[in-house]
Amino acid sequence: MKSKFFILSLVFVLISSCRENVKSNEKIVDHSIENKLSLKGTWELKGFYNYQNNIIVDSFSNNTISRQIKMYSDTKVMWSKQRPADSIEFFGYGSYNFEDGILTEVLEFGSTFMNEVIAESKEFNFQLQLHPDRFEQIELDEDGNRIYSENYIRIE
Repeated sequence: MKSKFFILSLVFVLISSCRENVKSNEKIVDHSIENKLSLKGTWELKGFYNYQNNIIVDSFSNNTISRQIKMYSDTKVMWSKQRPADSIEFFGYGSYNFEDGILTEVLEFGSTFMNEVIAESKEFNFQLQLHPDRFEQIELDEDGNRIYSENYIRIE
């Protein structure tokens, strides 16, 4: 009788410890997913910063007359700007890479105006400060100094 009780108790302890271990592993996996930052998704331009000597000297919100959306998949980027008061359209499409704090977009085609820009240069490099639900895309001058940034929030 004692041996049956001992075996039953041992089985119960083993089952209980396995259940706790599974729960703690789930927490670790969930935590690592939450901490992974990604550009993948849909973002809306909300404002700008102007820099002088790499310090923000001015900030302003995106004009409520226009709206700019940027969408990133695993490897592609597309952005579009709505300007109802103006017949000029703005959009661009291409690929991107984000590595070591630098965002590189290589545009393949765009609106009529953007195709003229793309004919001059297809590659655009920015310093990127990425957060879970926002990012700042910062343009640098030839010496690596910050000029201005476009500030986006995640909408999906």
